[in-house]
Amino acid sequence: MRLWTLHPRYLDTSGLVACWREALLAQQVLTGKTKGYRYHPQLRRFRRTDDPVSAIRLYLRALLQEADRRAFRFDPSRIGTPIIFIPPLPTTTGQLEFERNHLLGKLEKRSPALAAELKKQIRLIPHPLFFVRQGNVEAWEKIPADSPH
Repeated sequence: MRLWTLHPRYLDTSGLVACWREALLAQQVLTGKTKGYRYHPQLRRFRRTDDPVSAIRLYLRALLQEADRRAFRFDPSRIGTPIIFIPPLPTTTGQLEFERNHLLGKLEKRSPALAAELKKQIRLIPHPLFFVRQGNVEAWEKIPADSPH
């Protein structure tokens, strides 16, 4: 499961569709409608909020907005209405940089032109649900043994 902390604008079509599907799965997990992935590390940041279900729904809404911007047809009825407002969640500069490198590896194979554009970005924008503070890669992130992080 990859719920990107990066803004969805950086994702190619495959990445955006995959993130949408995985966030819908996360919504199912957080509403107690599935037994799989219940303890997935990426869900910790949503569970730390006052209302994890509203948090994932706000996350999904931003993906839906990006899909609409690209004239994709994601089904908005798949997202429930957030019950409460969730203030932006913290993330770190290290997490965004880790995700940039992870996404670059994928884009270099699938969308070299997008990879080149991402390499030009000096300061990355987070997904609208997050705000950035200085710090290392998030503790919940699974880092491969051969990663420089």
